[in-house]
Amino acid sequence: MMRGLLTLTALFVAVFGKETFEGHQVLRITAKNEAQLALIKDLEEMIKFEPAVCQNLYLETQELEYSVMIKDLQAMLDQEQEEMDSAARIAEPRNTGSYDYANYHTLSEIYSFQDMLVAENPNLVSKVVIGQSYQGRPLNVLKFSTGGTKRPAIWIDTGIHSREWVTQASGTWFAKKIVTDYGRDPALTAILNKMDIFLEIVTNPDGFYYTHSSNRMWRKTRKPNSGSSCVGVDPNRNWDAGFGGAGASSNPCSETYRGPSANSEPEVKAIVDFVKAHGNIKAFISIHSYSQMLLYPYGYTTTPAKDQAELHELAKKAITDLASLYGTRYRYGSIISTIYQASGGTVDWTYNQGIKYSYTFELRDTGLYGFILPANQIIPTATETWLALMAIMDHTFKNPY
Repeated sequence: MMRGLLTLTALFVAVFGKETFEGHQVLRITAKNEAQLALIKDLEEMIKFEPAVCQNLYLETQELEYSVMIKDLQAMLDQEQEEMDSAARIAEPRNTGSYDYANYHTLSEIYSFQDMLVAENPNLVSKVVIGQSYQGRPLNVLKFSTGGTKRPAIWIDTGIHSREWVTQASGTWFAKKIVTDYGRDPALTAILNKMDIFLEIVTNPDGFYYTHSSNRMWRKTRKPNSGSSCVGVDPNRNWDAGFGGAGASSNPCSETYRGPSANSEPEVKAIVDFVKAHGNIKAFISIHSYSQMLLYPYGYTTTPAKDQAELHELAKKAITDLASLYGTRYRYGSIISTIYQASGGTVDWTYNQGIKYSYTFELRDTGLYGFILPANQIIPTATETWLALMAIMDHTFKNPY
């Protein structure tokens, strides 16, 4: 979403049980100037109100131009749940070949998939547990390696924002794609013969579990905040890169709450410790949804990254390859110039650690479905994104530094 073009999802709390979104809508609001943009940002901080009140009393009185992207959010969530329930009634997969990549899955199903993949491919895949979430869930990373120790590596993570379900689903598809294509695809085979790939599919497991059990639209971690009844930190504002600056909130109730200190979230700290201990990661790719963008540092400053020219050209190549399959159009550029200012972000930190090829994807779509992307778009999304990933990985392999 461009600066001045924000999508607001009305998130309202039910008193008991699973949170519902009856009659709530997703709006796209266009700011005509900086003053209107400031009003929209204020609106993002206002959570407990009725959508109709939001539209009529705020948007219209402030003469903010908006359109309704999703007319009834709960109706879409009901349909999504029905599809998941229907898929779950089919026999549980006995192997990764019978796993249903075209549907969304629960945390336990993804954990089971990971274990099956490792069991089926012991010479290529292993599971590394890099830590535990706040609630004690394992932070599983799949390591794809043909041998050696601390070889040059590529990191990919999905699902750091828990409600972005197409990312975890794509990550699962990527894992199967890697084991399928090794030995068949010359480019991937060459990469894996010299480099390792690390893939964290569920980077925020507590949040992901919560999206299934309680609130489908939950974004943050699930760690309580001292002195506040509001729970969770935005794990993409919690890194030690411009931490606490503009583009992150100090309000624990905000969707972009940065946390009390950099790396306060165990899910973030585990990756930080892993990256530092490994010391030889050459590309770091963090995958989000939605907006159809490929972004590189920086988000917290307008100062260009020293490798901006190369990062820009590689991003252009990657999105061109992505578009070759279905014509899906991506925008690309630095985070701050393409989407908005954001401090404490993942790839700003990794880039500052010397990982040159640090990128963030925002997968499909541009707001028609948003976080509730229909399951029938999972495989097309993953397939086209893989082409962009291969462009980045191949470039990293061929341009050692």
